Amino acid sequence: MTDATYVPPKVWTWDAASGGKFANINRPVAGATHDKTLPVGKHPLQLHSLATPNGVKVTVMLEELLAAGFTEAEYDAYIVNIMEGEQFGSDFVAINPNSKIPALMDNSTKPPTRVFESGAILLYLAEKFNAFLPSDPAKKPECLSWLFWQMGSAPMLGGGFGHFYAYAPEKYQYPIDRYAMEVKRQLDVLNIQLADKDYICGDEYTIADIAIWAWYGAMVLGKLYEAAEFLDVTSYKHLLRWAKQIDAREAVKRGKMVNRSWGDPAGQLLQRNDASDFENKTQDKVDSTE
Repeated sequence: MTDATYVPPKVWTWDAASGGKFANINRPVAGATHDKTLPVGKHPLQLHSLATPNGVKVTVMLEELLAAGFTEAEYDAYIVNIMEGEQFGSDFVAINPNSKIPALMDNSTKPPTRVFESGAILLYLAEKFNAFLPSDPAKKPECLSWLFWQMGSAPMLGGGFGHFYAYAPEKYQYPIDRYAMEVKRQLDVLNIQLADKDYICGDEYTIADIAIWAWYGAMVLGKLYEAAEFLDVTSYKHLLRWAKQIDAREAVKRGKMVNRSWGDPAGQLLQRNDASDFENKTQDKVDSTE
């Protein structure tokens, strides 16, 4: 975008050199670009992901299940380098034809079950283990409503605000103002919801909290787009209290580390195959042995 006013052509064509942080991996067509075999570990649950907010949802869920005593939730997690286009490899596309992380295979079923879209994975795991999802038919719809609220709202935060505020090759006031207004409205929705509740749906910690925290908790804790001051996140006091409460959970601390390849090396666990990896295979320990 270099002109003050853009006049769309009659037929849009792809300009591969359009710029922006993700220009080299964004494309208007689907499908695999190359053959690539994915690794398979020893556990039935095989996760292929990256520690972006959508990826963190699933690793937090799996660590919460393990912390709750569900030993069958043990999993292998392999990193997918989206900046190198690994999400377009043939095996990954076979799990998720949309070529987005996270992607999960459950090899405990016959035939194996593929699950893609982070909200679908959370719901699948919640139902599989009967955990973090209200069983009360009067409460379950509330939880699902907030789960789907997150799935529908977060693109305005990420692909909208995050892109134009942090990643676009040039900054323009109109899209930043447009998406900042919507994100602040969403933060206010959550702040009001949490004014008299410990968790999103009441007294019970659910997949709605896990999904929403990965995006909106990260935002108010100052971990997304370096935009906390710009959005005045400290003014959302109930939301901030909730975000800190979840951030302090041990399973959440572990989940944030899995498939993370940036930040403090002690907080990076590129690949997870066993619970002991958190003690023995974080990047600071790997680097010290090389």
